[in-house]
Amino acid sequence: MAFVQGAGLDVGQKRSVGHVCQTRGYGNAGVNVRVARVSARRCAVVSMQQRAEQDAAQAKKIKVAVLGATGSVGQRFIELLGGHPWFDVVALGASSRSAGKPYEEACRWKQAVPIPEETRRVVVSDCDASLEAFKDVKIVFSGLDNEVAGDIEEAFAKTGKAVFSNAKNHRMDPDVPILIPPVNAAHVEVLPAQIKARNFNGGFLVTNANCSTTVMSIGLKPIMEKFGIEKIHVTTMQAISGAGYPGLPSMDIIDNVVPYIGSEEEKMESESKKIYGTIGKDGTFENADFVVSAMCNRVHVLDGHLEAISLKLKTPATPEQVIEAIKAYPSVTKQLGLPSAPEKDVVYCDAPDRPQTRLDRMLGGGFTVSVGRVRKCTINDIRLVCLGHNTIVGAAGGSIINAELCVAKGLISRE
Repeated sequence: MAFVQGAGLDVGQKRSVGHVCQTRGYGNAGVNVRVARVSARRCAVVSMQQRAEQDAAQAKKIKVAVLGATGSVGQRFIELLGGHPWFDVVALGASSRSAGKPYEEACRWKQAVPIPEETRRVVVSDCDASLEAFKDVKIVFSGLDNEVAGDIEEAFAKTGKAVFSNAKNHRMDPDVPILIPPVNAAHVEVLPAQIKARNFNGGFLVTNANCSTTVMSIGLKPIMEKFGIEKIHVTTMQAISGAGYPGLPSMDIIDNVVPYIGSEEEKMESESKKIYGTIGKDGTFENADFVVSAMCNRVHVLDGHLEAISLKLKTPATPEQVIEAIKAYPSVTKQLGLPSAPEKDVVYCDAPDRPQTRLDRMLGGGFTVSVGRVRKCTINDIRLVCLGHNTIVGAAGGSIINAELCVAKGLISRE
């Protein structure tokens, strides 16, 4: 029962709302009215406190921008950054065709959830690092196409911004990490040297791997760490969303598998060796010594890359030992305290017909790679299947995790 101070009472003495209302002739209706008013006032106070706390939390967030915001990867960035505890999307970049329009008018939204409310009315700008819209931004997430990404991303880095790219343009630069925190979080150590060498005014460049390379690299990490790998033979079954929107014509992909994705095989074969490589004395990367043979195929599923892999190990292991290594592998991103981290970076599926694209691509919110069907290989040592979400862990989500890691390591100030 709520209480109010009564007239004519001794100090500290109180009457119930019901008693006051009854003695003044209000009856039960009066009790309800008074209780409702007191409750409303209290709710208003709590609501004001909550709003103040929310405003304070929002003010502490790091201001970020998304380039290529209207495209497939850009939209996934917007979706995943909605309500992010560390990052606040304050600027969006796209083509001149979209510039000057509120985001909800500029893009043909294709995600399964609505545009985050806080981003709907953000006005889209040209991807010009000198514009006022990007002045207070510390982090730039780039979903730009390869054709335009290179120079634009470097221009933003030169203005002192941390740029996290999904494009291939800078991946093989000797001082730019292809960062996958569950696999090679230590590669952020090259960034201070990159900043100094490139005169970026505190800015820097970090890239994702190609989406199929990311899935393979995370899936094989427990095996690489425990037994080492000499040879990888991988055949991919890659989702159509990997081609962006509108992607392949329906007449090309419906009732079909396309055994060719331009430059995909070459990217898997080169990027994976840099990802698993080491940092040399000169601050650049030295490739790992395994070899990769890749065959990449586009299949008629919307999201999720499935990969069939055969491995030659450095240290012999049974299928049971490999499975145990995968199950025992810790969640690196969770240990680092990154807000987007899943419970497990990589999981093992015991069922003989898993992982499956439709059933398992959203494990860990799309940040977990699943491995299954580990068994003895008649040509190499071990064969298996792995699966990951190509536009979350393999693209936009991977960039967000990369930025979170750089914040956690003190490379980006939260002040």
